[in-house]
Amino acid sequence: AAPGGAAPGDAAPLVLGGPAEAPLLYLRRYWLLEQQVAQQLRLRAAAPVALDETLARHWLDRLFDPAPPGTCDWQKLACAVALRARLAIVTGGPGTGKTYTAARLLAALLAVDAAPQQLRVALAAPTGKAAARLRQSLEAALADLQPRCGGELDLAAFAARIGPARTLHGLLGARPGTRRLRHHAAAPLDVDVLIVDEASMVHLEMMAALLDALPPGARLVLLGDKDQLASVEAGAVLGDLCQGAERGHYDPETVRYAQAAAGIDIPPALCAPPGAGPAPLLAPHTVVLRESRRFAGAIGQLALAVHAGAGERAQAVLRGDATGALRALEGVGPGAAVALALADGPAASYRDYLRLLPDRPAGGDAHADWARRVLVAFDRFRLLCAVRDGAWGAEGLTLAVERAAREAGWLGGQGAWYAGRPVMVTHNDAEAGVFNGDVGLALPAADGAGLRVFFADGTGLRSVSVARLAHVETAFAMTVHKSQGSEFEHTALVLPPQSGVLLTCELTYTGITRARAAFTLVAPRSGLLAQAVQRRTQRASGLQALLAQA
Repeated sequence: AAPGGAAPGDAAPLVLGGPAEAPLLYLRRYWLLEQQVAQQLRLRAAAPVALDETLARHWLDRLFDPAPPGTCDWQKLACAVALRARLAIVTGGPGTGKTYTAARLLAALLAVDAAPQQLRVALAAPTGKAAARLRQSLEAALADLQPRCGGELDLAAFAARIGPARTLHGLLGARPGTRRLRHHAAAPLDVDVLIVDEASMVHLEMMAALLDALPPGARLVLLGDKDQLASVEAGAVLGDLCQGAERGHYDPETVRYAQAAAGIDIPPALCAPPGAGPAPLLAPHTVVLRESRRFAGAIGQLALAVHAGAGERAQAVLRGDATGALRALEGVGPGAAVALALADGPAASYRDYLRLLPDRPAGGDAHADWARRVLVAFDRFRLLCAVRDGAWGAEGLTLAVERAAREAGWLGGQGAWYAGRPVMVTHNDAEAGVFNGDVGLALPAADGAGLRVFFADGTGLRSVSVARLAHVETAFAMTVHKSQGSEFEHTALVLPPQSGVLLTCELTYTGITRARAAFTLVAPRSGLLAQAVQRRTQRASGLQALLAQA
């Protein structure tokens, strides 16, 4: 292997890199990508934005309610940090208000910009579902903010100017059958501000491409939950960037700025102690949102126990819940998951959308409203699996649910395509406007001429002819990895009999936190949850060490 200091043009396929005390062996391609990401982040961290702190304070005080005495408004602090930086990282679990914060940040950016009518903003996420949710949430939050802004800011016009959120592949101009992208350093994105949601899913190669395509003067805001599953491909970039973020390490200048621009006194425990030496490079750019509105209930308590690695406590919370939000089906077979998916009970299930299928109106606006209702009903429930293959995996359970729904008379047709078929896109197709991870439903077209797959697009709809979708798979069940960026009223997490390396704390935490109102664990034996919680994912990376060299 070539040493880490080897020139980029060297032919050695392996590179020995990382710190001397903990060397790492890389494929050359990933070593180069990590070097590029670190270099780009260092440049952004070293380029603050000039800001009128008095003006920032005026607008942040208008956009946020006063915090109770003795508390720190982490969302307001996150906005203040992002206002003065070309790189901001906002991390927190579900319900901590990441998109709530992003909406106020957008309003504040518009308010303090010298040329607000020319401010170019782009929204993106790794998957189509996450992108649609980001756009929908921000649009609603900006509308709610309008009364605070009076006639000084037209947030509705601003939201319309922003346009739809896009997948990262779509934003960068991915081309079918190649790794080449339309946007890169020589053809950068036409943006001043880029907000990326669900950043935990962004792998190393995508982060390198994104940073390469971003103009040097643009702001990048990364939103995500550092404790979720990392990307399927190489790299856990958000986790690397947020290492130690809970401890703050805010330097004296950041403490001064927080008070001047936001009226916030950062707790002393999160300030860098005197004489501690330089703070971590990204500490002044990172804010952890520490209060969750959702984690007050039973699902939140379960997620907190899992996050803490407390397997026995998690098992006790799951079995001892008296609210009906949590349910455990243990010592059962895969058929229990199928029955749950089609159950007619108080908790959401696929029956909610299946019973709407026969009510299709003739066409026009009524057809669009019906299709929207069917999609919303389908998205109330989801079967999530730890693995893809086998009777306990996403493929096996999808086939089993499909067969059971046919036998019950809920689904008709015998071919690959039928009304009510849920599909997940498995390859990017920019021409068709669909991307890997998008989930839609095959429904009759408004004119009755064949089937089209309908996808939610914020509050609207878009549809594609089934003839144009060569790369899709039926998706009554999906892996936890594929569910990131989505939320469902009722989530069922299915664990397989063998608690191998895939059953981890991060996987169970991610599965649980997809649930808004109800969560069901389906497992072939008791104790699987506690076992999974005690196993944490380990990924080797030299990114933190590279950033420390700045």
